[in-house]
Amino acid sequence: MDPKLLRRVVLVVFVGGIAGMVVGSIMDNNGTAVTFGIITAVAALSLILTTALVAGQPADRFDDERAEAVEARIQQLVADGADEHAVRDLVRESVLLGRTARPADGS
Repeated sequence: MDPKLLRRVVLVVFVGGIAGMVVGSIMDNNGTAVTFGIITAVAALSLILTTALVAGQPADRFDDERAEAVEARIQQLVADGADEHAVRDLVRESVLLGRTARPADGS
């Protein structure tokens, strides 16, 4: 299931749970208020879990064409006289910088 769709469904359940708690409290029915409170808590935990799982996954698939193009550029720099070890270290640092710059929600 798409994480954005799941978040929207959980948000609807969450808002509905809050409305159910309010209605249950107004009707002086503690059982209804507690039941909707539990539903709201489960929705909140689902949202937390979904966010944690999606944030740990890469947002994009590996792009073979881009990887080959980068490797070709590295080889060209090395052929032009650049130190291969230094170039590869720079590429690694750039990848780490790019990963830390991505939004946490994976979009």
